[in-house]
Amino acid sequence: MDGQSPEKLILVKRESNGVALVMINRPGSLNSLTRPMMVDLAQAFKRLDRDESVRVVILTGSGRSFCSGVDLTSAEDVFKGDVKDPESDPVVQMELCRKPIIGAIRGFAVTAGFEIALACDILVAAKGSKFMDTHARFGIFPSWGLSQKLSQIIGANKAREVSLSATPLTAEVAERLGLVNHVIEEAELLKKSREIADAIVKNNQDLVLRYKAVINDGLKLDLGRALSLEKVSVV
Repeated sequence: MDGQSPEKLILVKRESNGVALVMINRPGSLNSLTRPMMVDLAQAFKRLDRDESVRVVILTGSGRSFCSGVDLTSAEDVFKGDVKDPESDPVVQMELCRKPIIGAIRGFAVTAGFEIALACDILVAAKGSKFMDTHARFGIFPSWGLSQKLSQIIGANKAREVSLSATPLTAEVAERLGLVNHVIEEAELLKKSREIADAIVKNNQDLVLRYKAVINDGLKLDLGRALSLEKVSVV
C-alpha cells in the first residue's frame, strides 16, 4: 500500500493495470470518519486524479462496513473550522476527480458514508448491504448533496421516505431503483468491481474522461443545455 495516512486509516494501492484501490480502514469503528481521515481521503483522490498511471479508482471499506458516517465522538473536531475547504473535502475531491470511481459497498453506508457512495460513478453492492440517511434523526442538515442527488436517482417520493424516516434502503431495492449497478455475493464484491474497472481501462482513456465529464456535468443542467455539452465536447 502507498499513500497511507500515518495511522493507515486511508489506504491506497496502485495496481499494475491502471486501477487504484482506496480503502477506508477503520473496521473497529465500522469505518466512521474522523477529521484527519476526511482530509486524507480528499487528498488521496486529488493525487489519484493527477496520477496519469491511474485510469479507474475503486473505493471500498474494510471489515463489515463501507462507512458508517462521521465519528460522532469526534464530531466537534469534524465540523469546526473551515469545513467547506475543498482541499480537505472528500466529496468535492471525488467530484473533481476525472477518473471513473467505482464504489464497492458492503455492510452499511450511513449518512456521510451514503453521501460518499453517491459521489461514486458506479456502485457495486454486496447482498444485504444497506444505505441509510440519518440526518433527520440527529438534526444535522446534509452538506454533501444527498438532499438533491438521491431524488435525482431514485425519484423524489422514495428519496423523501428514505431521508425523512431515516430507514434503511437495501442494496436489492437500490438496484431496482437505479442507484446500485450490481448486487452480488460479498465474496465477489472486489472481483466484480475489478471486472468493471478492467472493461473501462480497455477503452480510449481520453474519451472515457470526456464522456464521464459530459454525463456528470449534464446532470446539473436542464436537458436542452445538457445536450449542448455533446457538441462542445466534439473537437
